[in-house]
Parts: sequence; structure tokens; C-alpha cells
Amino acid sequence: MDARKLLLLILALVMAGISTVVIRNMMGGESEAEAAPTPVAPKPTGPEIAVAIRPLPVGSIIGPESFRYQRWPAELVNKAYYVKGESDIASLNGSVVRYAITAGAPATQGALVKPGDRGFLAAALGPGMRAVTISVSAQSGVAGFVFPGDRVDLMLTQDVPGGGDGPPLRAVETFIRNIRVLATDQRTDKSEDDNGKTIVVQTSNVTLEATPKIAEKIAVAQNIGRLSLALRSIADNKAELEERIANGEVKLPAGGDARAERQMLLDVASQPSDTNTTATTGADVSRYQRANVPDKVGGPSPTTGAPATPKGPVINVARGNAVTVTSVGAK
Repeated sequence: MDARKLLLLILALVMAGISTVVIRNMMGGESEAEAAPTPVAPKPTGPEIAVAIRPLPVGSIIGPESFRYQRWPAELVNKAYYVKGESDIASLNGSVVRYAITAGAPATQGALVKPGDRGFLAAALGPGMRAVTISVSAQSGVAGFVFPGDRVDLMLTQDVPGGGDGPPLRAVETFIRNIRVLATDQRTDKSEDDNGKTIVVQTSNVTLEATPKIAEKIAVAQNIGRLSLALRSIADNKAELEERIANGEVKLPAGGDARAERQMLLDVASQPSDTNTTATTGADVSRYQRANVPDKVGGPSPTTGAPATPKGPVINVARGNAVTVTSVGAK
């Protein structure tokens, strides 16, 4: 074999060997890179603080499902945060959100108002709502079994004298339904003993959450007669809401958005109502009581404007098609 050809063959073999080693090293490096685990971000080593589980808009009442503890970087912990071991999440129950808190954001002391703190009542009021106070007694205030957060109906009891003789018409009507109790006397939370049981305390004033129009009606009603509270069951809200939907008073949102529908139903269920009123007169209770306002003899009825029915024996005087009823004045 020619020496030159032999040299070229040896050089080709050397180059092939070098290429094989280089390719093998490159493939091995990629395999090792693929097999290397993805670096995991180090977990915060700071204390645990209270963060919001869900969005909490202004006016939200804090409950057990509002906050949870989460580990937070030590260098980012603020003095205004609620730190585990220094504060208890359970102690925040019943507080009201003053400034909105997004989901996952830390709760700050300035964003919450606790019962009894200055500004609590204003923060507890829903948008567009008003606080109005009425006086109650042991009988009209459900013997002290009405607490902040409960919902009640308002009943107005009055005597309507009319324009005639006899006793006045005694009547009671439920003119406001599903109104929320904000405070009893100066307390915005329930009183509890050392065992955590609610203490029943007799109150003389009850503060209610009402729309501006309902607040006006309550103010007028206090000058008309006597106001009484009727404590509502928690299950009544759903039943009345379904009735209002069936009657067409509440329109469900179009498009079948389940979230928007659920939020709308919650908003409607939390609103007081002054439309579905009921009334009861003395005659509905006793056969010896009146069923209407006493009319003045010979004069128009104060309720209907029609001539009153005369007392004693009467005669009918017909003049063509007109018939007049006239009393003969007998006792």
C-alpha cells in the first residue's frame, strides 16, 4: 500500500474516533441536564400570618371561613399583620371589613373593625343602607332573645278611632319584613359567659339596618302606634325568596350565569322588604271586636267615603230608580 494512502487512512480513523468521543460527551451532557431535578424555590422561613381565603369586600362580616394561617417571609412581615402565636384568628370572628382584602392577601389591623370599636356600625352597614333605632320593651322585644345579626319583622299596633260611636278599631300589621338587627342597646355583638354560652339580656333599644325609604316608614310608624319585633327563622329567607321569584317580583339574570344568579339571590335575600304586608283586626281575634273603623251616623265613612249605615229601624224611600235608607229614630 502506498505510504500516502496509509497515512490518510490513519488520519481518517483518528478523526472518526475524536468525533465519536465529542458526540458521546455532548449526548451525555444533555441526558444529565434532563435528568437533573428542577430547582425548588425555598419555602419562607418566617412566621405564619392570617391571609384571606376568599375576596372580602367592604362591609363583609368575618367568620371562620374568612382567614387561614400561611407562612410568610420574615423580612416582609409587617407589625399590622395578625401573626400566629401573637393573635388568634377566632378572635376576628364578628369583625367587619373596613377596606377590601383580596384573596391570599394578609389581613391588617387597620382593615378590620371589631364590635365595640369606633366606626364599627358605619362599616357594618351595607352600601346605601341606614341605621335606625327603635324602643322596645320585654314584650315587644321578644324578651331579650333578639341579638345582633338576627333578622326580624316589624309589626305596628294601633287603635283607629274613626268618626262614630263605639270602641276604636284595634289592628296590627306587619309592614316590614326581613330587616337585620345591627345592635341591641349599645352592643354590636352577643354577650357570652365563661363557658361561651350566649347570655340573654333585656334591651330597651334595637338598631336596625334599613333602606332610606324603610327608615322613613319606621320613623312615621313610631308616632302612629306601638312597634313590636317578630324574630324570623333562618329558613324563612329561602322560602320567601322562592315565593318572590314565583310571583315575578325577582327577575333572575339572563344567560344562565350560575355565579351571577347566586350572588343576585344572596343580595336579594339580605334586603328588607316592605311590599308583602299583612294586617289583622280585632274581629279576626274575637267576635266581640270590630272589623272596621266606626262610622259617624249620617256621615260618610272615614275609610270608604260612602254614607254610613244608620242605627235603629229604617225605611226605604224609593224615588224612581233611587232608593234612600232613612232612620226612623227609634231606640
